[in-house]
Amino acid sequence: MKATVDRRTFSKALALGLGAASLPDMVAQTRKLHIGHTSITWLDFGGGGRSAAGRGAAGAKAAGGGQGGRAPAGVGGGPAVDPALVETIIRDVSGLGFWGVELFGNVPVVMEDNAALGQLLHQYNNLPLISIVSSPNCGDPAQLKESIQTMVVQATAAKKAGARIVLMNASGGRRDASYNFNAHKANIANALDEASKAMADLGLQAVLHQHTGTMVETRDEVYAIMDAVDTKVVKAGFDVGQLQKGGADPVQIVKDFLPVIEHMHLKDWDGGPNYAQYCPLGRGKVDLPAILDLMEKRGAIKGMVMVELDPSNGMPIAALETAKIAKAYLQKRGYAFRA
Repeated sequence: MKATVDRRTFSKALALGLGAASLPDMVAQTRKLHIGHTSITWLDFGGGGRSAAGRGAAGAKAAGGGQGGRAPAGVGGGPAVDPALVETIIRDVSGLGFWGVELFGNVPVVMEDNAALGQLLHQYNNLPLISIVSSPNCGDPAQLKESIQTMVVQATAAKKAGARIVLMNASGGRRDASYNFNAHKANIANALDEASKAMADLGLQAVLHQHTGTMVETRDEVYAIMDAVDTKVVKAGFDVGQLQKGGADPVQIVKDFLPVIEHMHLKDWDGGPNYAQYCPLGRGKVDLPAILDLMEKRGAIKGMVMVELDPSNGMPIAALETAKIAKAYLQKRGYAFRA
């Protein structure tokens, strides 16, 4: 939110010896949003973790089980779940004072039907679980019903731990040189609508999370799908770094869809060799201050603005340290963190 300071106020500040350096602090007092952090920065997508043996077919699929506990990120799955790593994530996010955490949808199911997850959240300063990632199959109508059933299993477990947002990637279809968005548009919109209705029945808000490599990635695809879906049930949960990476103007998109944004991934992008071309906050090309100003104007949302940085092999800065960089950047912008 841009604050205006009249000449008298400015002169008074100078007279008090605060000078121009005080102006950011004056603006900072207006910052109301609470900022969380997603879990992905700590994750290793190379495999490992627990399977869902003994849960039956539906439970295994919901938990990201089978084949060593692995499932595709997006369609009802997520990376393999390592309970010790989940604890590290919760400990680090809570220890830095972020206001909430986001997990993949299979985590609450794998971790002993949610009991272990709830205990960890309580142990680490009652860190709120805000959101999960769990998506319908937008590419194959024949698999839509099953994918929504998986979402229901995951969302039910997550809600017990306090989650209130479900992020949906437009997953389930190939995106290569032959990809024809217009041929899939109706199926994508229908899948998002139906999945969002199922989440609403559970008391959860579903949001479209456009994502590089999925069936909704580009600027035009975002506008087309948001125009096609029922925004009474499908809200927006954009990733601003991925919008920038995809060649879109994230500030303009956030501005255009501000009334329906209920969640966000706050990510920076520099096109570099690490972190899937992303970078710690404040070191890239995304106009983060403008986006934060818009979200301040938006006010309270059902979800949260979540810091995110994708992992990569040979990360030059460890996950915890990148989160510290993000926190320092946000504190300079006037954001408070939990004690």
